[in-house]
Amino acid sequence: MSAASEWRETRNVAARVRLERALPAVFPAAVLAHALSRPLVPPTPRLAVESYWRHHLVRADRLARGLAARSGTPEGWTWRLGALREDGLPLSFRMPPAPFREPAFARERGHCRICGQPVYRFGWHADLWGAGVPNRNAGWHAACVAAWKLWTAPAEQVKALKARQRHRCAESGKRLLRTAEVDHRTPLYRVWREHREAPWPVLLGYWGVPNLQVVNRTIHAAKCAEEAGERAQRRRDLPPPG
Repeated sequence: MSAASEWRETRNVAARVRLERALPAVFPAAVLAHALSRPLVPPTPRLAVESYWRHHLVRADRLARGLAARSGTPEGWTWRLGALREDGLPLSFRMPPAPFREPAFARERGHCRICGQPVYRFGWHADLWGAGVPNRNAGWHAACVAAWKLWTAPAEQVKALKARQRHRCAESGKRLLRTAEVDHRTPLYRVWREHREAPWPVLLGYWGVPNLQVVNRTIHAAKCAEEAGERAQRRRDLPPPG
């Protein structure tokens, strides 16, 4: 056994002991199985939950959007852009709208700033422990954190998205190359222009897995050029100001 393997085995034995000591009587079985199968075992239940969602991005995306649908669009909310981070508004249409991050629509402590639903122990989305109240020290579901990272930086999750497509280009059907890139099927500028009034949970789908695809770089470049031409033509067609 190499020194690295010996260190990892020693470290994992200690991590398993620590994890099992901290486990409550009720804990998601899938999360525990995932944690014990990792090359480096998470030493705490919270880290196990975070690792689970980080490695199951499609599930996290689906759950986060489902929780948002449960909350619904807050009354009086509209998708707007802002100039200051302090106002909670996205600075660009490329950022997903998040009404519960805005001070005017923020919910009380213990509710997720992304989906608006209660957050329970370990960042879980359901009250498996019968507490009856959310964890008032928590502001995010672990699943929503993973989904938010996917929505805001999908290019960093290209490996997982490639696997979901079985390493085939979504446009040509050919094998994805190492240089393949993540693309939004419906461009986000078009979402802002044409779908701005859609219900908020529906809007989130344009940042999530339903609107994400991996394509080879040449196809992505051609698609981007076509979209740039469309935007330029639209600007030329606009009537002059005044």
